[in-house]
Amino acid sequence: MHYDPIKRRLGKLFNYRPWTRRMFYRLLDILLLRTWHIHRALRQFSHAKGPGPLHVLDAGSGFGQYTWHMARKNKHWQITAIDIKTDEIKECQQFFKQAGREDVRFMVKDLTEHVAPEAYDLILSVDVMEHIEADEKVFRNFCNSLKPEGLLLISTPSDQGGSDVHHQEDQSFIEEHVRDGYGKQEIRQKLLAAGFDLVESQYTYGKPGSLAWRISMKYPILWLGKSKALLAVLPLYYLVTMPLVLLLNLADLKGKHKSGTGLMVKAWKIQDKNNNG
Repeated sequence: MHYDPIKRRLGKLFNYRPWTRRMFYRLLDILLLRTWHIHRALRQFSHAKGPGPLHVLDAGSGFGQYTWHMARKNKHWQITAIDIKTDEIKECQQFFKQAGREDVRFMVKDLTEHVAPEAYDLILSVDVMEHIEADEKVFRNFCNSLKPEGLLLISTPSDQGGSDVHHQEDQSFIEEHVRDGYGKQEIRQKLLAAGFDLVESQYTYGKPGSLAWRISMKYPILWLGKSKALLAVLPLYYLVTMPLVLLLNLADLKGKHKSGTGLMVKAWKIQDKNNNG
């Protein structure tokens, strides 16, 4: 199904006032399991680097919820957020200005073209790479844009059922995806070839997380795809299902998964490529 039109309708609904957008961000923080994993990884990175100023790129910022989270939690970070979608960038610029966070830069950029040589300590890419055909070019751009000792943090579907594709004959749940998911070895090889020195990955959305995703995301999105009127029923649905979803998300966050429909990938650039071959 086409997921973007539904996302846009939800975004417009919650973009009415700054407080409604804050509420939207909070709902995404709770509902989206990937956000739980990303927030933990960001805390670990922040603790390792300490309280000093860092330069961060939110690569494919979308609604801006991860930019908002980083800006609130790390006041010394200088954050640049880019996306190819002009409307979403404009809405983020408007909201962050109203919220008094004009220090965060939002720009319309194509990740296949954007390179800022050794500008960033951290690059965050959440649910982006599955949409980009020229992924190897983007990985090279990321590597060239990181400072030595910089980290690339990626959340993306895996080839173990990502995009809800479990068999060859299955179609992707989200038609905008150009690939159903990455294999661990596949993405590792592509990142090393792009110039990264160390790559680690782990599965997310194991059995508890996959069940939580179906309850909290898949079924509601399918319903909204059929009728906008069902939006009125969703608050009651979530009121009933939310305790179970939260428990499942917590189990996924705390567990070690031999397989999962999501991947969390960390790639480090150790050396200065300009001076070390």
